Amino acid sequence: MNGLEKARLKINEIDEKMAKLFEDRMKVVEEVVAYKIANNMQVLDASREKNLIAKNVQYIENEKYKESYLDYFHEMLRISKNYQKQIIN
Repeated sequence: MNGLEKARLKINEIDEKMAKLFEDRMKVVEEVVAYKIANNMQVLDASREKNLIAKNVQYIENEKYKESYLDYFHEMLRISKNYQKQIIN
């Protein structure tokens, strides 16, 4: 097995873990949206989102990955908000 094949196997393993974590996260999003519905709250809490972004980007140790992580995190938040809107509607 060459270096490329080994790297792709590692990526596949990481992708599998990320898929499971995504499902776990979306299940919790369902709990969040149920609370928001019960308490007549909006999907977007801009202050919380801003704090989440600031907190989570600090987990990235290598500076060269921060911009890409921010793109990823913003997309994840967009997906989460869209899913909440789907449930509400």
